[in-house]
Amino acid sequence: MDHIAAAEQQLVSERMRRKLNEVNMAAQAQLAPVQDHINFTLQQAYFKCAYECFDRSRRQEEISNCVEHCSVPVVNSQQHFENEMAKFQERLNRSLMVCQDKFESAKFQQTKTDAINELESCVNQSIEDNMKTLPHLVGRLKASFNISV
Repeated sequence: MDHIAAAEQQLVSERMRRKLNEVNMAAQAQLAPVQDHINFTLQQAYFKCAYECFDRSRRQEEISNCVEHCSVPVVNSQQHFENEMAKFQERLNRSLMVCQDKFESAKFQQTKTDAINELESCVNQSIEDNMKTLPHLVGRLKASFNISV
């Protein structure tokens, strides 16, 4: 019987990996316009600004300060994006930890199959709930970066 439960648990683990991969793919797809804005629009503005800093009449320190000033918008935007993504990941991780905790306590109270099914159901619900927040996260990021579309 244990080998059946182990196989079932492995199957559930594989389904959860696929589900988490779906979250990753969905997040990447929804966040692509924001990443594009940071990686291309803001980077392009940075390089144009930095190019203007290189003037033979300026001292090296002035050039360095000018280039550093040009980098502020892209660096701040990337940090803001990374902070928002870290918060999203942390919320997802916390909800998945709750599922794991429920599973650990259910293993002793129910059959292993029932506990695994409850774990899978909890994980699916957690992922679904977190996926629902993605459009709001994207909207906030677009608003903060003044991205229309």
